[in-house]
Order: sequence, then C-alpha cells, then structure tokens
Amino acid sequence: MRSLFYTLGSPFARAIRVLLHELELDYGKEEELTTPTVEERAAVTPTLQVPTLRDKGTTLWESGLIADYLLSSYPAPERGDPPLAPHLARPESAWEDRLILATAQTLGSAATIISQMRWAGVAWSDNDYLTRCRDRLPHLLGWLEERLPDTGHGFFGAHLSAQDIFLVCHLDFIANRPLDLDPELEKFPKTDALVTRLRTRPSFLDNPILWWDPDVTGYAEDGRTPLYA
Repeated sequence: MRSLFYTLGSPFARAIRVLLHELELDYGKEEELTTPTVEERAAVTPTLQVPTLRDKGTTLWESGLIADYLLSSYPAPERGDPPLAPHLARPESAWEDRLILATAQTLGSAATIISQMRWAGVAWSDNDYLTRCRDRLPHLLGWLEERLPDTGHGFFGAHLSAQDIFLVCHLDFIANRPLDLDPELEKFPKTDALVTRLRTRPSFLDNPILWWDPDVTGYAEDGRTPLYA
C-alpha cells in the first residue's frame, strides 16, 4: 500500500501531493496538523522531516528525492494543459534542471525556517540569520525568473515540471503564513504568471495550501477555513 506521511502545512509535502495527483496515483494519507513528538517522527524517518513516502516496500524521505522516484517509477499521463513532464530532469539539460530544483528548494527552506522561528516568537527582523534567510528571497527569485522562458510557460516549456510545482508551493506557503514576507512578485512577471496559472490547476485546487498560525487547532468541514481555540 502506497502511503504518504506529512503535515498539512508543509510546502514540500504539498508539492509531493500535487505530483501524486498529476500522476493519478492513489495513496494513504498519514497527515498531522502540527509537528508530532520527536519519537513519533523518528519512527517514520531519521531526518524528523516530512514528507516520507512508502511505496512497494521502499521508504523514502526528502521531497526532491521522492519526486525523482515517482517520475522515474510511474509514467506521466499524456494529458493536462500543459501535461506533466515525464522526468525530473531532461537529458539535454540535466544539471541545469536539477540546479533549478535545488534553488527552488533553497527558497522553500528559507521560508520554512523563518516560519518555524515565528512560531517560537522570533521574527526574521529580530535575528541576523533569519534576516539573511529573508534577504535570499529576491536573489533566488531573480535567478529563477531568468530561467523561465516567458510568461506563458514553466521551466520546461511545453510541460509542467516538478520545478514549477515546488516553486509555486513554496510561494503559496509564504502567502499563507503570517511571516511579514513579501516576495514582490510584481517584480518577477514570469514567476507571477506561473503562480497564477498553477493556482487554478485541478491538482493544486484539490491539495490547497492552508492558512496557518500557532493558534489554529483544525479546519472546518470545507477543509480550508481555519478553526481557532
């Protein structure tokens, strides 16, 4: 039985959920609203991170590795507008494609570190390291913007790439957390257009990013409206 262990708010896990949707793969959902104890998490993965995928006797963690495994193991349906790319990296630009993914993941890591510290009461503006994390964002977005071909396509042109999925999930995470972060997407029109397009794609709509702050205790029956204590 295929299953995915994740917390609802993780942008890394959301990207894998979107990818599973795009690949039309069923899976058991082992979800948590907030981070479980160290012991509970360590029973699933030694990294104490999510997502973790179990599939056909294989257990994998680290979202980029999981994405590579899924795209290498299962054929991408030849439908969708645009259709999903069948590989994590194209043979003719393998290292460039992997570098794009790594850069998008660095953006996600910077945002989630700021978010974790925000829960502990430390704003990015109060800490030099968190300020450096914040200062990375325009540089990362500028570099990624240069690698998008135009406002009508993602990184792989005629196909939806894992890189597209991860970048939009990370930017949606920033937009749905009270982090005092503004990526200023109006300065990055190709990235802004990509975000706008993917937010209306069925796989994104069915796996929404959820508003969350430390006082949220759950969600209403619509699966989106936060409930507070």
